[in-house]
Amino acid sequence: MLKNIPAVISPELLYHMMCMGHGDELVLADGDFPVDTFSQRVSYAYGHEISELLDAILQLFPLDPFVEIPVAIMAPVDENAKEPPNWKKYRSIIAKYENRFKDFEYVERFDFYERAKNSHLVVATTEPDGNLVLKKGVVML
Repeated sequence: MLKNIPAVISPELLYHMMCMGHGDELVLADGDFPVDTFSQRVSYAYGHEISELLDAILQLFPLDPFVEIPVAIMAPVDENAKEPPNWKKYRSIIAKYENRFKDFEYVERFDFYERAKNSHLVVATTEPDGNLVLKKGVVML
C-alpha cells in the first residue's frame, strides 16, 4: 500500500505514468473515443470521468514547461457548437496545478486521432464529451 496516491489512479495507470518521459503524451479519452483503434496502450478507467482523473493525475504528473501549450483538447466537429460545460471544469483543475495555464490547444478530430496513435497511453473513461492530451514535463526541484 502507498500513501497519497489518489484511489482513482489504478496501479496500471501509475506504472505507465512512471514509464513516461518528458515530452511523452497521455490521452484522456471520453466514452465515445475509439481507444482500441487509435492507441498502442490503453488503460481502462470505466466508471470514471475525465475531470476526476485529471485532478488525480495532475497531483503526480508534471506538465511540460518547455512547450507553450502542454494540454490539447479535441475541437468540436461543428465550429458553431457551444463549448461543452465540462471544459470549464477541466480549465479550473489544470489552473489549480499549472499557474501558467491559459487555455487548451484545439486539435481537429482526425489530427487528434493521429496524436493519440503516437501517444504513450490512452486512458479510456466514461466521460460523455471531452478528449484531452497531456504532455509530460519534468519534476522541477
